Amino acid sequence: MMKLPKPLLILILSSLQRCLASVIPQVPLASNSGASPAATTSNLPLIVWHGLGDNYKADGLQSIAELVNQTIGGTYTYFIHLDEDASADRTATFLGNVTTQIDQACEDLRTHPILSQAPAVNAIGFSQGGQFLRGYVERCNNPRVANLITFGSQHNGISEFNNCEDNDWLCKTWSGYLKTKTWSEWVQSHLVPAQYFRDPEDLDSYLEYSNFLVDVNNEKDVKNSTYKKNIAGLKNFAMYMFANDTTVVPKESAFFHEVNTTSGKITKLQDREIYKEDWLGLKILDEANQLQLNTIPGGHMQLTEDLLSEVFQKYLKAD
Repeated sequence: MMKLPKPLLILILSSLQRCLASVIPQVPLASNSGASPAATTSNLPLIVWHGLGDNYKADGLQSIAELVNQTIGGTYTYFIHLDEDASADRTATFLGNVTTQIDQACEDLRTHPILSQAPAVNAIGFSQGGQFLRGYVERCNNPRVANLITFGSQHNGISEFNNCEDNDWLCKTWSGYLKTKTWSEWVQSHLVPAQYFRDPEDLDSYLEYSNFLVDVNNEKDVKNSTYKKNIAGLKNFAMYMFANDTTVVPKESAFFHEVNTTSGKITKLQDREIYKEDWLGLKILDEANQLQLNTIPGGHMQLTEDLLSEVFQKYLKAD
């Protein structure tokens, strides 16, 4: 495996934070312990995975925990984090091996004194946190997820990395490296956004070298039946796409749609093999009216309290 000198690692991380941090969620939550106070209702606990450039102690995330409680009553909310230190947790959104990160989340949730005793949990993923939570459902799902809700996530990957500012030469240096080395072993095991890069015009490279997305999308020749079983076992899988999202390219990835990078032609989920052959159980959910694709106004992660309150009432409030 290629090893990079520490100065280059620092340059890459610094540039990552400047090039890619535009996807920080507008509203999310967290207390110092990574969890809200214990629930006082029969609502299932809620787990949340934040997006790129954010951290589990971000001020915005605190407002979501408060809004959940205001909307549907006391709900135990746990914020997935990869380090107790907020800065290190933020760094992990840029730099790390997604497979290892999901393994860590699986272990943390499995051994959590409250979550491990719950009959099930609900889950919300913001941006890249959405496909990571889906990976959690597929790979471990202990505690079991009842309702999975994702906002602006890249379920079918990204076909472009974020552009740099005209005068940001550090960003451009890093971006050039990433674009030419996307499929290298080092990049695929260290740079988080590269691990869900998927160019429909170069599927051969993706199928051979992708470290994360090719697996959780069950696109390998040998399908993982557990992945399909776990997704099909969801009570609801609600996906939200931002109508004016220019951060995620293509934005339609939020719905598993595929967009031809040359012609711009959109192939909807229901017209793709992943659905027709039901590699992930999405067809099962859809035919049972348990798969919801919702387009909402605004740019990436521009969420309003009214919208979130509606989502909380619909998916998180106990029957």
